[in-house]
Amino acid sequence: MITDAKKWAAFEKEEIRAHKPDFHRNIRLAEAMYRQAAALGAFPPKDPLEGIEVDIRIARVVNGVPPRS
Repeated sequence: MITDAKKWAAFEKEEIRAHKPDFHRNIRLAEAMYRQAAALGAFPPKDPLEGIEVDIRIARVVNGVPPRS
């Protein structure tokens, strides 16, 4: 359990500073996650537009766009 939030924030900041992003490692991770999702049958979706209405509604709320009348 975290008892000292300032100490934890300093630790996180130092970790981020000490470990710079590794582009090639990140690409390998993304490819591995894609292969895993494909092996599980979760990706690519059978109907790419399934649930698009929900995505649009969420995007409007997040971006502060009023709904169409």
